[in-house]
Amino acid sequence: MPHGIDAIRASGTVTKEDYQRVVEPLLDAARRENRRIRLLYQAGPELHGFSPAAMWEDTKVGLASLRLFEGCAVVTDIGWIRDLSRLGAFLVSCPVRVFNGDEWEKAVAWLNGLPEGPGVAHRLDADSGVLVIDVRQPLRVQDFDALAVTVDAWIEQHNDLRGLVVHARAFPGWQNLPSLIRHVRFVHDHHRKIERVALAADSVLGDIVPHLAKHFVHAEVAKFDYQDLDKAVSWTTGAPATR
Repeated sequence: MPHGIDAIRASGTVTKEDYQRVVEPLLDAARRENRRIRLLYQAGPELHGFSPAAMWEDTKVGLASLRLFEGCAVVTDIGWIRDLSRLGAFLVSCPVRVFNGDEWEKAVAWLNGLPEGPGVAHRLDADSGVLVIDVRQPLRVQDFDALAVTVDAWIEQHNDLRGLVVHARAFPGWQNLPSLIRHVRFVHDHHRKIERVALAADSVLGDIVPHLAKHFVHAEVAKFDYQDLDKAVSWTTGAPATR
């Protein structure tokens, strides 16, 4: 495997002992090294199945270690594994993609191409107390975790955040269901501590969100064009809107 990618190949009948011997040491090493895992999981035709204890171990280990994964590529032609992997992609916090059994090189390339770190950029201006978020990729759980660290540290010292500006040419959506849930939780945990929210966007969604947001958040909300980022930032600081 290229540097930064771990691979596991399942064959025969997978047992609980296999997880304890192969998977758990991989996860423990990632924790010790404080790194995230890009995993290629290959299940070829020689895989017969999983013992009941192995299936339970898979569920237990997976739930306890989801945040360690940066991405998972499943390489297999086995129908039920492909179906379960596609279903699970909407329920876990990392991107999951299924490849055919002969697409090993494509799987490696996809894992190598995953973005490093959070999928959106954010910056907090210490003078104005305004947080600007630039959105270009589908929103991920990691994005909201990183935002929460920045916002919580500021609120702890200043009690609230003067303004938040979302800068997005078009809304890219969420990576999966956990990303949407994490987004809702972030809004729930912080909306009463943010005075103003500005959306600088060109998408149709940009015209709808402020009207919906007024029913769900404590902050005052305004919409600006994508190119009017400076105006949006100025408005969140308390200056009158000139749009």
